[in-house]
Amino acid sequence: MSSTLAERLAARDAQRFVGRERELAFFDSLFVDDPPAQVVLVHGPGGIGKSTLLREIARRGSNRGWTAQLIEGRDLAPVPGEIESALNGITQATRPLILFDTYERMAAADGWLRGRLLPSLPARALVVLAGRTTPDPGWFENGWERLAVELKVEPLPTDAALSLIKAHGLDDPELAQQLIAWANGSPLALALATDAVQRDGTPWTPERIHEHPNLVQAILHRIARTELDGGNLDVAAVAAIARVCYEPMLRDVLPEVDHAAAYAWLRERTFSEPVAGGIALHEIVRQAMRADLRARDPERDRELRRRIADHLFLRGLRAGPRTVVDLAELVENPAVRWGFGADGSTTHRPDLWRSEDLATARERILAKPDGAVWWDSTQLILEQAPDRVVTVRDAHDTLCGIAIAVTPDNAPAAAEDDICLGPWLAHARAAHAGEEVLIWRDSIDFVAHGDLGSPVLSILNTAAILRSGLNNPRWSYIPIDPSNEAAVTFARAVNTTHLDHLDIDLGAKFVQCHQIDHAADGLLGGVRAAVYGELGLGAPGPIKLGGDAAPLKSIAREPVTLDAVRDALRSLHRPLELASSPLATGTTTEERAASVRAELQDAVANAFGDSPAEQLLRQILQRGYLDPHGSHELAADELHVSRATYFRRLRAASQRVADYLLAKHA
Repeated sequence: MSSTLAERLAARDAQRFVGRERELAFFDSLFVDDPPAQVVLVHGPGGIGKSTLLREIARRGSNRGWTAQLIEGRDLAPVPGEIESALNGITQATRPLILFDTYERMAAADGWLRGRLLPSLPARALVVLAGRTTPDPGWFENGWERLAVELKVEPLPTDAALSLIKAHGLDDPELAQQLIAWANGSPLALALATDAVQRDGTPWTPERIHEHPNLVQAILHRIARTELDGGNLDVAAVAAIARVCYEPMLRDVLPEVDHAAAYAWLRERTFSEPVAGGIALHEIVRQAMRADLRARDPERDRELRRRIADHLFLRGLRAGPRTVVDLAELVENPAVRWGFGADGSTTHRPDLWRSEDLATARERILAKPDGAVWWDSTQLILEQAPDRVVTVRDAHDTLCGIAIAVTPDNAPAAAEDDICLGPWLAHARAAHAGEEVLIWRDSIDFVAHGDLGSPVLSILNTAAILRSGLNNPRWSYIPIDPSNEAAVTFARAVNTTHLDHLDIDLGAKFVQCHQIDHAADGLLGGVRAAVYGELGLGAPGPIKLGGDAAPLKSIAREPVTLDAVRDALRSLHRPLELASSPLATGTTTEERAASVRAELQDAVANAFGDSPAEQLLRQILQRGYLDPHGSHELAADELHVSRATYFRRLRAASQRVADYLLAKHA
């Protein structure tokens, strides 16, 4: 009998799994000492059952002694090092089974996976990449063709589709055959339609929905009328409007509902799935529900969108700037969405600067008509302050762009004499002393000159904000190339002020200095104001959640969560990431990072008992996270424990630290 809700959900998921005998037989052949393949590239259209298959593979692998880790591509924030953090030490297991779902959202990591991660895995590792698109040809050349294999997930055959319908409780042969014909082998469509018709007392003749796009709205309305009984239409609407929905969001946006019960209800819907930090609707369902809500009740749509914007703004003030992407998701202006990476990218990803990037950057910059006059000063920053640089790479791990951004507090010595950063820093310190200021020197797209369809500059901008260590910048200084239409459009959309006396004119190179006044509510408030403007509302006032205004000065720190503690442990030696932790206090990056380290050191000193077992937990945590020069493998050897024991106890020790801090801040 399941002892937790998570175990109950997993058991129900296993019970409803049907079919896929061919795929499962293939994976069973891989759980051996000498498998025929070790990288499986699973692909198929949305709703075809890839995620369900991966969960079953993870269960089977675990039962056969593999250490399984399922990573959802949609959960990965546009921050360098995010994939490594999500792996959570599994690369040190003897037989890791690493499964990447929704891989199309992170396919830009193809080159990095082949060139860096996969070659470093243990010899018995298995890696599964599941996405909607066919695999990149690079997986079948340069030796990878001997390890990688493509597996297309086909539509469910009639017998498996019938079993799925029965697993969902429908035992009407005639209606089942109609549903099977309509769903065309899509397990998601079958599940949605089967549950809908059982809750609807009127006859329903299904049709091929992909051939009749207008029918999407009718089907969603039918599902909403049946699955959303008891006033839960608003709950589903919040989940459809927001990129990710979680319990505190429901509490703030819908104060009239039981938020715990509503979240539990949402989690059980056939069109939702768990993601990092909450619940997300299947994207096709989400888009259709948003369109349906706007057409059916535009005033309610506007009100919910406003409340969600208020909630995300408030959350951002507590937790840091990561919520800027979620806020930008609510904006419709394509220039603003582009500027903050709201649409994401499946072809490119953010990364850190590497020393070997210097030659590529030099070649790309010098190839530009104005590159020669700009390269010398740029090179000094790249060489002397690499931690102030973020990059973008494509699926082949090719360098596609770089951004250099500093604050008055973290600007390196090389910035003070820089032709661009020097005068801009001086102006910011004189005009905005004591305020959060982010200054971009460069945001260079090596692939295209720049347009709203290019993701490179969008990713660079977002990554620079997230790595700045600032909570909520009050001012931004951005370089604008007047010949770059996308950049000019963005500057116009966010109402920049052109500080022409700070322009850089080198003849062949001309850069305008534009200042963004995010106003008293900072960058997060500026995006919130953009949402308000599109909704036809006036300037945002005090936060109004649950009917009461919350003055900004009364905002407390973001509540401590287990995920926040684990993220802080993994980021302990990366000050910029650490400063963005919900555990952080203080104003500067250094103060905030130091405050988190102090919290963790206090927990390590006081969360464990005196017994040998307790002290071993503490030692494993210290060696695994607090030792800046240690490694998990070396720590396991020196503490005389197996890798499996080491990682099991490392997880237990992390939980103990989290429990201590949760109790401390309760």
